[in-house]
This record gives sequence, C-alpha cells and structure tokens, in this order.
Amino acid sequence: MSQKNETTILALALLLTVGIVGGGFWWFTNNGVKISNTTIPNQEPGSNPSLQDRISFGEKSFTPGEISPVKKEGIQAIAAKSYDKAIANFTAALKLNRNDPETLIFLNNARIGSSKSYTIVASVPFGTDPNTSLEILRGIAQAQNQVNSSGGVKGVALRVGIASDDDNPEIAKQIASGLVSNSEVLGVVGPNTSDSTLAAGTIYTSGQLVAISPTSTSVKISNFSRYVFRTVPSDFMAARSLANYMVRTLQKKNAVVFFNSQSNYSQSLKSEFVSSVSLEGGQASSEFDLSKADFSAAKSVEQATKQGAEVLMLAANTETLDKALQVVQINQKRLTLLGGDDVYTAKTLEIGREQAVGMVVAVPWHIDSDPKSDFPQKSRQLWGADVSWRSALSYDATVALIAALERNPTRDGVQQALLSSDFSATGASGTIRFLASGDRNAPVQLVKIVPGSRSRTGYDFEPVR
Repeated sequence: MSQKNETTILALALLLTVGIVGGGFWWFTNNGVKISNTTIPNQEPGSNPSLQDRISFGEKSFTPGEISPVKKEGIQAIAAKSYDKAIANFTAALKLNRNDPETLIFLNNARIGSSKSYTIVASVPFGTDPNTSLEILRGIAQAQNQVNSSGGVKGVALRVGIASDDDNPEIAKQIASGLVSNSEVLGVVGPNTSDSTLAAGTIYTSGQLVAISPTSTSVKISNFSRYVFRTVPSDFMAARSLANYMVRTLQKKNAVVFFNSQSNYSQSLKSEFVSSVSLEGGQASSEFDLSKADFSAAKSVEQATKQGAEVLMLAANTETLDKALQVVQINQKRLTLLGGDDVYTAKTLEIGREQAVGMVVAVPWHIDSDPKSDFPQKSRQLWGADVSWRSALSYDATVALIAALERNPTRDGVQQALLSSDFSATGASGTIRFLASGDRNAPVQLVKIVPGSRSRTGYDFEPVR
C-alpha cells in the first residue's frame, strides 16, 4: 500500500479516536458511561497523588468527568460520617445513573457506617484506563450488593475500598504496601495488568495478603505466589484456543504476530501463540513489535503478505491497541484477523468497523456463552445494560473472597480457604476453584466481530458457535 493511502487511513483513524475520546461515547458494556479528557479528581494535572489520595471508601470519587451534585454531596457526607445523609444522596445519584458502580459501592459502604465489617480493596487503573476500571468495579459492586442485601458474610457486611493504581507497577507496589499495613484489609481484587500484578504480588506475598486478579493473564503468574490468584484463564489457554481455531477450523497454517515487547501480557500471549501454532502443525513466520518507534503498519502488513502469511494475530495490549487498529485498517480484510482479550473493547468496534468484521478474539467469558447462567439477567437488572468479561471475572474474584471469608475471616484463613482442595464457589462463569498454582482451570470463549446494534457502534462481539 502506498504511503499516501496509509496516511489517509491513519488520519481517519485518528479523527475517529479524537471524536470518541473528546465527545464521549456509549461504551458497549456500560450503556451510557461517558468518558472525557479529565484527570483524577482531587489532583492537579501532572501531579502525583499521595497514597492516601489514591484510596477511597467513599470520601473521594475517581470516576472521570463531571459527577452529579447529589453524588458530590454524598461523598462529602460519608467523609463527615453523616451516613444517613450519604445513603440518601447516593441513592438519589444511582437513580440518575444506575450504571455507576462506584456510587453503588459507596452506597453500600455508607449503609455499613461504623458497624463491624470485613474489608476488601479493588486495585484498578482509574487514572489511565477508566473504562476498564468501571468494568471491573461493576463485578465487585454487584457481588458486594448481593452479599450485603442477603445478610452479609455470616451477618457481617462487606466493605469495599477502591485504589487507583494507574496500571503502573510502581504505584501498584506502593498501594500494596499501604494495604498490607492496614490490618483491616482481608483481601484485594486486582491489579488489572500482568505487569502490575507481578510487581505488587511480591508485596502481597511478603505481607501475606491475598490478591485475586480478574484480568491478569501472563503465564508468569502461574506458581508465582501462594498469595496471588486469578479468576481469568492464563494466556496458555487463550493461545491454544486461537491456534486450534486457526489451523483446524480455518485451515490456515501461516501467521504473523503483532505484540508489545514492553508488556508482560503481550509477550506472554505472543510466545504461547507461537508455540501453540507450531504444535498444531503451523508456523508464525514473523513477529512485529508494536512498541518500536519506527513501527509501520503498512510495511508490516506488506512484509507479512510477501511471506505468505494467511493470518494476522494481534497480541496487543491497551497501550498499543491504536497501532494494532492501524494494522486492521491497512489490512483491508485481506488476511484473517485474530486477537487477544485486550482487543475486546469498544474502540476496536468504533475504529475497526467494517475492516474488523470477522476478527476472532479469545476472551474468558461472554454474556451469551452460557444460557443456563442467571448472572447475565441479574447484571442487566442491576446495571440496565450488558456487562463484559472483565465484570464477570471481577464478580467471580469477589465471590471467591466472600466464600473464603465465610470459612475464616482472617488473612491466613482466606489464603488457606482458597488453596483448600474442597474450596468452591459459584460465579458468573461457573464454578470457581483454584489450582495450587493460583490459576483457575477455566475454558476460553472465542468471539467474532459482526454487524450488530447491541454496542451502539453498528458492530458487536458474538460467540463463535
């Protein structure tokens, strides 16, 4: 493809991206949470908030954009320990936006007030990835609301804190240190990325505090620590499913992989995919590093085509998704597209559009994948919208902590319960059990991009049957 054509396509993609970010868009799992270019509240642009400013039980909001006056009043009330007023304010705020998980968490915390409670904390990247943070918090908020509405953990309510770690390994470690030193914290849901989980995991291990990540998939996390668990399958499972689909279903043998050498997740998925394709009798003829300053989507696709590639595998992470979507645009549906779970975003549907139709992505869960589960119906009733795999797996992480607290509400008790051979809990994606490695033995769902109306983008992800 000529440089002129590449420039035209990339300019179009940039304009679309600016339009999405600047004007706000309907997130396909959030149904109305708008995102705008704002910094975390309570901090000046470019500043580095203190650890205290990064953790909230209702005293501050991390949700980007303008929050309603009534929610602000609730935040002020809970900070002043005026719990009845906070309950009234947060209840009113939820009527204005029922799809705000932060508000629901704050409401449940206000209902607890100064009463006895068991505390867990969510470590999420609000400062850098608010959409993912809200997805994760929906699962946690639903589980908290569910257990507290039914009497709590053997009569004791569950309190949830929110820590904003920015997907930054160093900040995640600082937050971990702060949580370890707070004896009231009995468990953590998160961090989000594999890099942050591996970094913070060393602190959680030394402090003997359990952390369950719903979204970290790197194979390095397996057997990493007896205090670090995850409800999401590892990259080994995703890579194996994609390789099997490529060789056996699509009958294609030659792939090239686009990845980020600076991301543990991306490196892990790339390596596992290359190995899995080889075991299936195929090959990965080239690897393209999206993080390189001189990366060119046009040159990479041209090279892949000359090498006889039939498949483009996008093992991009969040930071390199824009470059991966340039590849989708340049490819013009000539070579078959596969992708890892970080590609499962509204941006992929918005930017990829018709050029992304047919792309197959490996995710841990899809709302239509299990017709027997009652979780999709309950989540729709609560949020007024469909939720994503990140919400489902975060719900599962919280449910696992609740089940462990029911056995023994201490840090040691939680860890021992999760590792017990007879431990199990029922989650959004089926039975939750952990292997000695900290992994959950769970399947992967392949989804395909198709034209559709659910996401309000004109395109949807639907299960591959």
